[in-house]
Amino acid sequence: MLRVAVARAVTEPTTRYLLDTNVFVYALGTDHPLRAPSRALLHDSASGDIEITTTALVLQEFLHVRSTRRPRSDAAAVTRDLALACDPLLPADRSDLNLAIELFEIHPGLDAFDSLLAAVGLRAGGTVLVSADRAFGAVRDLIWLNLADYQEARAGQR
Repeated sequence: MLRVAVARAVTEPTTRYLLDTNVFVYALGTDHPLRAPSRALLHDSASGDIEITTTALVLQEFLHVRSTRRPRSDAAAVTRDLALACDPLLPADRSDLNLAIELFEIHPGLDAFDSLLAAVGLRAGGTVLVSADRAFGAVRDLIWLNLADYQEARAGQR
């Protein structure tokens, strides 16, 4: 099992990535075509090359998904590690909720959860939202990176 490294390098990362639940599920789950880019992203964070963050709601969703496939103690331990690796977490406030409701109405491909994550991503200007969910690509002004393209995008930054 891949353990999430919490230590960060001293150098300042240049890009901050807001991670959707599916990044963690693919990185820490069973074999999947998106496992490699998910693990590469977490590895880059652990080595200090990038900064990752997420929301408490994303981690709550991961905790739920993980606990349906693994013992609760495992789900809790891994989620705690992820919370440390993503510290500080981005909050969602009333203005984010208001924007999420608007996004939900405008974009039929976004469910309520993803609408809130998109709103948080928009507020956190300059942050790249990484997800396998293509519906994020329709949100104007949201910087979205398809998880499948992560390794290629990082290679272009180096």
